[in-house]
Amino acid sequence: MDADLRRLHDFITFTARLREVERHNNATPSRRESVAEHSWHLAMVCWTLHARFEEECGHPLDLGRMIKMCLLHDVVEIEAGDPSAWHRDGSGEAAKARAEEEVARRRFAGLPGGLGAELLALREEYERGATPEARLVRGVDRLNPALMRCLTGQGWADVGADAAALDRLQLPRVGVSGTLTALYRAVRETAVARGLLDDAP
Repeated sequence: MDADLRRLHDFITFTARLREVERHNNATPSRRESVAEHSWHLAMVCWTLHARFEEECGHPLDLGRMIKMCLLHDVVEIEAGDPSAWHRDGSGEAAKARAEEEVARRRFAGLPGGLGAELLALREEYERGATPEARLVRGVDRLNPALMRCLTGQGWADVGADAAALDRLQLPRVGVSGTLTALYRAVRETAVARGLLDDAP
């Protein structure tokens, strides 16, 4: 095996471990979702909604780049972990960003054939929300755990959140798209109707 293929082999082996990282929401009523499952579902949702997103934006969107961002955006959590969005403050966000950046530089930069540079650029695009594609992927990323908490019956009692708190977390990101906002509203209404989310003023 040549040196470039060895580096690619090592990276493939590293990314396989994304299956081992658990998220804070469930995949089924009886087990947590893995980050790999989450990333796959983001890619599926972006593909499914791509035509709607283009219609909203009024211009073409690079679906290939969106799917790559979906698959890539949480790979660093293999080493950096996946802290809950419900338990972060400003200092926690900064520490998380530093840890993830360090993992990305160490794991991506040495990949051959321009792959490392592509991965670093895509990750930066996603983190900054620098393009319409990145902002939409970030919106789907924020919608997905709410959907899973509703689908599995997990609800939000474990994080002490009511509907107003969920709106504060969700709307800044899903609000980039009327489609995502409408989907979020449907999830929220279903969760309230099922008693999974308190909507009391």
